[in-house]
Amino acid sequence: MMNKSESIKNIAKALAAFQSEVKNPANTADNPYFKSKYAPLQDILKEVRPLLSKHGLSLLQTPSGDGEKIIITTLLMHESGEWIESCPLVLKADKPTAQGAGSCITYGRRYSLSAILGISSEDDDDGNHASQPAKTPNTTPRPKGEKISEPQVNKIHALLKEVGI
Repeated sequence: MMNKSESIKNIAKALAAFQSEVKNPANTADNPYFKSKYAPLQDILKEVRPLLSKHGLSLLQTPSGDGEKIIITTLLMHESGEWIESCPLVLKADKPTAQGAGSCITYGRRYSLSAILGISSEDDDDGNHASQPAKTPNTTPRPKGEKISEPQVNKIHALLKEVGI
């Protein structure tokens, strides 16, 4: 459950004003796994920081974890002293290395930041993808001994990585 200060009257008003002015950051970076684009953390911050400041808002994002899981908590603060803290976002790093943790922290910060500010940093197709009828999978059996293609292997690896396996 989200934590907040006793009153959020001032922060709610400031956040509403912020949201009326902010633009969704442009998707400028490529995601090679899914052949899509996304807005990198630095682009999101570049877009939102001036408007946050204009409306007396500031952010604090803290990573923590136990070596296997990365936890990102985002605190949205107002100059009045009011604050809203996100629910902790718990992620599993792809690799148990500093680089794996760093990548996971950046990913988590990007999503947690976008969520608490009510912005979108991903393509929004107005639900078109979800409203399309489900495609019937190809259930034609493969001839014995035929292997899957390299793009199919890469897709499987990307999907497994996405769910933390």
